[in-house]
Amino acid sequence: MATEVIKIIQVIPSTALGSLNPLNLTLTLFDLPWKNLPTNQRVIFYRLPESSAESFYSLILPKLERSLSIALHHYSPLAGHLTWDAQDPKPCILVRQGDSVTLTLAETEVDFSRVSGDGPRPAAELRSFVPSLKASDDSASVLSLQITFFPNQGLCIGITSHHGVVDGKVSAMFIKSWAYICRLQEHKTMDVPILPVELTPRFDRTVINVPTKLEEEIMGMSSKYRNNMRTLKPPPATEIEADTVRATVELTRENKEKLKERAKNESTRPLEQLRLSTYVIAFAYAWTCVVKACEDDENRPVGLLIAADFGYRLSPQVPDTYFGNCVFPIGLFGYEAREFSEDDGFVKVVEILSDAVNGLDTGEIESHCMNYLDGVKKIKPGALIGAIAGSPRLGIYGVDFGWGRPAKTDVVNIDRTKGFFSLSERKDGRDGVEMGLCLNKSEMNIFLSLFKNGL
Repeated sequence: MATEVIKIIQVIPSTALGSLNPLNLTLTLFDLPWKNLPTNQRVIFYRLPESSAESFYSLILPKLERSLSIALHHYSPLAGHLTWDAQDPKPCILVRQGDSVTLTLAETEVDFSRVSGDGPRPAAELRSFVPSLKASDDSASVLSLQITFFPNQGLCIGITSHHGVVDGKVSAMFIKSWAYICRLQEHKTMDVPILPVELTPRFDRTVINVPTKLEEEIMGMSSKYRNNMRTLKPPPATEIEADTVRATVELTRENKEKLKERAKNESTRPLEQLRLSTYVIAFAYAWTCVVKACEDDENRPVGLLIAADFGYRLSPQVPDTYFGNCVFPIGLFGYEAREFSEDDGFVKVVEILSDAVNGLDTGEIESHCMNYLDGVKKIKPGALIGAIAGSPRLGIYGVDFGWGRPAKTDVVNIDRTKGFFSLSERKDGRDGVEMGLCLNKSEMNIFLSLFKNGL
């Protein structure tokens, strides 16, 4: 049961609030590391069991299109292009009159409950619900969207965005803004909604106060170690092996508290040195289960990658509604699988992550940048790298277009790399988190057993 593309629409930012102002936004230090990395891809499923084809095409879809057009007026760079002219030292985002976002409309007879579920399911399935992003060496679209209709079951909104332009926080702001406008139109409270302050993006790039030389270092790394300095094209999606499955696991509030107590009791560090946040606890626990599940060589090189938010660590702080990346990769490399596969592996990862987070609060961006560049040079071939995409703070399960909470949300692009997780709040609104990951079937069975029994 394939997903069939019905039509492709070009959605132009609305002019109801005035004409679109041209923009030229250069990339900053926090955008550059991501400029040609894989795109961000997310799906959000909404259960609508009473949604006939007639109601979808005559009521739901027009509201989504209209509210999207208005939202794009506020987030006009998403309709623009990331460009890199030969004479420019770094890329920039250009927004012009007539720019648009590609919206793909699709339909499928796939079982909604299965593809939006938590249990192991083919990892490749979700790829049909997210659109591709047009990109070349010197130009790339910023955003592409897809709405997939499941007759009498629900719908899925697929979002693909260029990581060199927006991080997860900005993407979540835009989705919330789109939903906010759609929801108000649903209740006809106003014709052209104005966004609340917390959803109104700020495009001023001068708020990023970092030395220019660091940008040059990042650009130099792209040239020397990736041999692709002059391209904006993300790498093509890798083929997914037939036995690769995706699953979602949960950590409840009780689970988190037990793991925190375990870390306190088993670590020899003073308590004040441990950062027992939800992020650290969840990452450490899930990562050690993955290392054990995938352990085919105890000497295999492994490492961790943190996307650290520097928005509130700069001086002055970056406004919460700044449009652009504020995250920078922090690499923790040079470990081997056997260090995390023993009984004390969980506590070791807690200590490693605690040291990294504590270092973020004391060091300057210059030192973190140089440490990252040095660390990249030390990554060994075949290394298993753990990383997390998303955050419970994004609040994606609170995105209501007028039909209530999502039935499920997933980060699709974690299927590219074994050891990458998605992280979000729990769908039922209770305290805790849910994590998604992709492994081959045998590894997933081991992981799920370890994850459950370890709690």
